Amino acid sequence: MRLLLLWILNAVALLMVTWLLPSIQLAGFGSALAAALVLGFINTLVRPVLAILTLPITVLTLGIFYLVLNALLFWLAGALLPGFHVGGFISALFGAILYGVIAWMLSALIPGKKG
Repeated sequence: MRLLLLWILNAVALLMVTWLLPSIQLAGFGSALAAALVLGFINTLVRPVLAILTLPITVLTLGIFYLVLNALLFWLAGALLPGFHVGGFISALFGAILYGVIAWMLSALIPGKKG
């Protein structure tokens, strides 16, 4: 039940990001649900591999490259889904940051086990 609620809250977070950044567009709540699901899969399956592969450059940039990696994965999700459009790299960078912060704040509202 918690996983379903987190998925819906992540979709709401994406809708809030599109409201704050007009260069990121969603076709509707169904597209937000699909985008939240794809972002979840990308962050679970692709990000750890890329984080390990880019570890040297992340260390050299004192962790700043991790923001670039998040933006590229956010942009990838926008390229994969037809109802989710990300306007460019800068939009993806700010969108990934906002999405992370908003999703974290919304998930903190859920009572129960954290982690």
